[in-house]
Amino acid sequence: MADNGAMPMFDSRQIRRAFSRSATTYADAAVLHHEVEKRLLESLDYLGQRVPQVVLDVGSGPATAAAQMRKRWPRAQVIALDLALPMLRQARKQAGWWKPFARVAADARALPLAEHSADVLFCNLCLPWLEDLPAVFAGFRRVLKPDGLLLCSTFGPQTLIELRQAFAADPAPHVSPFAPIAQFGDALMRSGFRDPVLDRDQFTLTYPDLPALMAELRAIGATNALSMRRASLTGRSRFADAAQAYEPLRTAEGRLPSTWEVLYAHAWAPQAGTPIREDGHDVAAVPLSRIPIRRRSTPA
Repeated sequence: MADNGAMPMFDSRQIRRAFSRSATTYADAAVLHHEVEKRLLESLDYLGQRVPQVVLDVGSGPATAAAQMRKRWPRAQVIALDLALPMLRQARKQAGWWKPFARVAADARALPLAEHSADVLFCNLCLPWLEDLPAVFAGFRRVLKPDGLLLCSTFGPQTLIELRQAFAADPAPHVSPFAPIAQFGDALMRSGFRDPVLDRDQFTLTYPDLPALMAELRAIGATNALSMRRASLTGRSRFADAAQAYEPLRTAEGRLPSTWEVLYAHAWAPQAGTPIREDGHDVAAVPLSRIPIRRRSTPA
């Protein structure tokens, strides 16, 4: 959890810059993100026959998910919200004149929506850039109607573990820390969400070399946004050392592997007035052992 007296973990300006720069390359490069989005969209079936009035896509990027939800519910008000304005300009291409949806430039940590105004809140792989999960989920809960559906995904701690280890000799951090599934589930419960179900996937992507992996990360906006990152560019010698450390991991096909652990959750907003755990007091808490977790593995 964030400490108001400490330096924030992430530099929000760098996050905005990185995703703004990647707006034109994201759609083609984010193959994994599109697959995770597809799997998360399947969870909309939990609504059954309910037809939402307001659907919010938080951290929408170019809004491919918002477009799919607008197609699914043509009469619903669909809102694509993203921190990076260039991403929302790309989202305009998804909307089209025949099925338009609203596009809002805003921070996921301070959603500019009225209390209890959304029936569905969809958030695909935006959470890795938000350090205080209980506070973020509390904001999500605020805008959801009672019994509204939250669908979200994030990265787990095994994500980019090979890259993290390759740069281990460099004292400056290169890969963000990702919350484990227990912390992810606990944050949902602390925010008062009910009946959460967690899923876990593990993907292995492969690359010809380290520069190819780094180029893809830049293309999707997943660059180093840690506040404690080195102010200057990584030097050639440090990069060469990391590339050498990565080499023993090559597969039989001669490719470098990259692990991506993805955590999914769906949960329901509680009735108005349900307490939230605050100041260390367990006002609303459920052991992780009581939260259903389903694990899957996706090979390379």
